Amino acid sequence: MESTMLSISNGMITTAFFILLVALVPLAVSIKSKKKRSEYIAITMTVVAFIMQIGYFILRWVATGHAPVSNMYEFIATFSIMLILGYLITYHYYKTKVLGLFAIPVSLLLIAYGSLFSTDVNPLIPSLQSNWLAIHVITVSISYGILSMSAVAGLIYLLKAIPETEKSLRARTLELIMAGIVVVLVYIGTTLVMQGAVGYSDEFMYTDQRGETMIADYHLPSLINYSEAIPVEHVGDQQYEEADHFTTGIELPPVINSQSLNTVIWSIILGFTVYGILRLILRKRLLAFVKPFAKRADLNLMDEIGYRSVIIGFPLFALGGIFFAAIWAQIAWSRFWGWDPKETWAFITFMFYTVFLHLRLNRGYEGEKSAWLAVIGFILILFNLIAINLIVAGLHSYA
Repeated sequence: MESTMLSISNGMITTAFFILLVALVPLAVSIKSKKKRSEYIAITMTVVAFIMQIGYFILRWVATGHAPVSNMYEFIATFSIMLILGYLITYHYYKTKVLGLFAIPVSLLLIAYGSLFSTDVNPLIPSLQSNWLAIHVITVSISYGILSMSAVAGLIYLLKAIPETEKSLRARTLELIMAGIVVVLVYIGTTLVMQGAVGYSDEFMYTDQRGETMIADYHLPSLINYSEAIPVEHVGDQQYEEADHFTTGIELPPVINSQSLNTVIWSIILGFTVYGILRLILRKRLLAFVKPFAKRADLNLMDEIGYRSVIIGFPLFALGGIFFAAIWAQIAWSRFWGWDPKETWAFITFMFYTVFLHLRLNRGYEGEKSAWLAVIGFILILFNLIAINLIVAGLHSYA
């Protein structure tokens, strides 16, 4: 029964992914059309996809007996669901279509990124066996979804406000963000291809920071590795023998997850290569290619949405990411705060949005300045999700 419900649950989120992907077509058509038909179709499909995502969440919760927020796959899936919720709430109040054209692809990228991690259900370790974990993570996910809408509105504002031919720092910075999006796409695509289609696998035996012997499975050639890692090959029954795998010899201490960092380095190299090829093909900045989609955006409306999203999302993040997290930490590790890497970055994110609101309310940071801050805030969230979770070892590394 449990396996059947899990299978249905996974099928529902997969179906939601394709519904959202197809919904982008009528949504894009509605941007340039005055008729409401395409817009109605796109929003209806988005609502149906959201219902499917909620179905995934509930069924997985019932099947596993705990909230599906205990590993990277589940957290990223929940984040993507909350982002769609944030978009639907924003659309309900402001009836702006252009937000969906940027918010939905971000949600799709999150689902694709989450698929890189195992969907298996494993017994919870003691520190995860707490209702406060579910309260903490779900609240943070909701805040992420709302804060993401601030970043989407900010990006749309910048795309419309900054001329694509302008030779300035702000134009170059925005183009760098476009390049970063390409890198993320290449990161997801490369991992899916090498891990799934190609099946590339180089195993290395190393000693982690707790002194335990571990096996790292590289799906891309090893540019960096763990200190004193030994290339091995699995010969069955948890037995390994030395092998000959490619490695540059660059080694890092086990406090750094060299396996994940290796994938990130490859993604940056390949991503900027792809970006360069796209520039040669298009013969213009990617900014100029994306800009037409934001042409009809109302700058004042984008500014208001960006600000109101932070007003709502920031208190939720403070509640879930700091207060509820401290309660869970006290239960799990007998201390409410310990400057673990993820705790530290949560505090940095909290302080950033505190400064954001201070500058907005007291220093007149509106319009373009506010848009830049909103985009930077989302970059901090993504850095926390990817780099802190996967590269830096800490108490949250299981996630």
